[in-house]
Amino acid sequence: MSSGQVHLKSQMIRFVEAPDGQVVPDIAEKLPGRGVWVKADRSSLETAIKSGGFKRGFKANISVDDTLVDQTEQLLKRRVLSLMTMALKAGHIHMGFDQVKSASQAEPLAWRIEASNGAAGGRGKIRVLTKAVSRELGFKETPVLGCFTSAELGAALNREDIVHAAIKKGRMAKNFDQAIGRLAGFCALIPDSWEDKPHESGNNSLHQTGDKG
Repeated sequence: MSSGQVHLKSQMIRFVEAPDGQVVPDIAEKLPGRGVWVKADRSSLETAIKSGGFKRGFKANISVDDTLVDQTEQLLKRRVLSLMTMALKAGHIHMGFDQVKSASQAEPLAWRIEASNGAAGGRGKIRVLTKAVSRELGFKETPVLGCFTSAELGAALNREDIVHAAIKKGRMAKNFDQAIGRLAGFCALIPDSWEDKPHESGNNSLHQTGDKG
């Protein structure tokens, strides 16, 4: 959907018309039919809905559900969690305090994943280590993802609860960059409830890749 600006495809979300005439998010970009692209943030999607952008984009009297924005956020979260499951199967993820601590001492990490309901103490120890290693090797600080609970992380990683995890650098990390970059337009990656949030601020510079859309 044109806004007069050019964005990377990885910074946008595709929407399609379902058989019942409703607009639905196509997060994986695999659904058939004509697609309309919207910048991946809550404000842009709300504007597209209110301004009739979907009707113009599809050139049809399309129906837009009142919950489309929330649906999109939930699907984006589901996408990130599914990528964690894929990373687990591929051996590209560290889990648990001891594993993540050891990994953070040995190599730069692509993403730190911290449960939103985790304690600040353990989170802080890992943060200090990852900052030190990144600084020593000349890498940017490892970004942190903290919008999922320990139960949500555990379900994705086949455990009862997970508080600390980390994604290794590599091919799968690029998929995380894109998925989390889109999610960041709909929810805060770092919870306001974290007392140590100021120490995490500035860590969410995402390296977007993709085609222009």
